[in-house]
Amino acid sequence: MYQRIRDLREDHDLKQRQVAEYLNCSQQVYSNYELGQRDIPTEVLIRLSRFYNVSVDYILGLTQNPKQNK
Repeated sequence: MYQRIRDLREDHDLKQRQVAEYLNCSQQVYSNYELGQRDIPTEVLIRLSRFYNVSVDYILGLTQNPKQNK
């Protein structure tokens, strides 16, 4: 999951700071999410899912299909 959020960010040509601002956290906290040094709270997973328009299951690595189920 940690590599996946990094890959999503890089695929969208964003800096950690930009995603951290969207999540209302510091760049360091977000960096720790990407490095797996800090657990990602459920509400942050949901916000990332909405931000990148992918399913939470995709972020968690439970599916290879990034599409959200409607």
